Amino acid sequence: MKLYFCDFMRTVNELQTIATQVRRDILRMVYAVKSGHPGGSLGCADFLTALYFKYMKHNPSKFELTGNQEDVFFLSNGHISPVFYSVLARSGYFPVPEMATFRKLNTRLQGHPTTHEGLPGVRVASGSLGQGISVAAGLALEKKLNNDNSTVWVLTGDGELQEGQIWEAVMFSKHYKIDNMIVTVDFNQKQIDGSTGDVMGITELSSKFLAFGWEVLEMDGNDWNSMDTVIPQAQAKLGQGKPIVIIMKTEMGQGVDFMMGTHAWHGKAPSEEQMNNAMAQLPVTELGDY
Repeated sequence: MKLYFCDFMRTVNELQTIATQVRRDILRMVYAVKSGHPGGSLGCADFLTALYFKYMKHNPSKFELTGNQEDVFFLSNGHISPVFYSVLARSGYFPVPEMATFRKLNTRLQGHPTTHEGLPGVRVASGSLGQGISVAAGLALEKKLNNDNSTVWVLTGDGELQEGQIWEAVMFSKHYKIDNMIVTVDFNQKQIDGSTGDVMGITELSSKFLAFGWEVLEMDGNDWNSMDTVIPQAQAKLGQGKPIVIIMKTEMGQGVDFMMGTHAWHGKAPSEEQMNNAMAQLPVTELGDY
């Protein structure tokens, strides 16, 4: 299967195949170095596959930090770097075999995305949580000032919303009418220490964003029909004077039965037996393992 950027004709079956391979990549990266964050990565594999292989207008062969005249994505919850690296590699930003260097000393694929090694597709370091919307809003404002009609996308985690800087950026975005940006919240209701409700509740999330003057949509990030309905709805609201947020329900560990329904796999690598079990649940694809 040849992969093109922003292919609006890509079928659900093709996207599912890519997402399955992305999940295999995630597990192999984390297992190889016995560290990393598989849970949230697996949960967001479908969404990032849809974004990079269907909805975003981007050109992997001509990556520039400025992102002029193309859609730009920021990963705010940088600990789910395995899914980010897989999607970037599979869409052509860097060689697929480079995924074998994940989390190894002096490589470009560190545990959290960094910029000092110049990894194509990465525009900001995101090891510290809470900063992604701020960065995205800044670039989105720059695009508006330069009459650049492309879109800025950003993914945050729901536990990340416990960071105060998030809400400063939410206020900023409304005040300056940042209406060329789509924020997606990974609403899996789990974080490293347990459920978000137990650690610090973020109830009535849609109402919170509405109160700040945002356009709010909700979708299931593990359901292709839901994404194919809601993402175009979000795009249709661009340019109307309000920032846009999608509250995206996902299941941490999606695709691997024993990793689902628990926060335990937020940041833990599987054993050999668990790895074999997990990979047996994810069919080998024509894309091939790295």
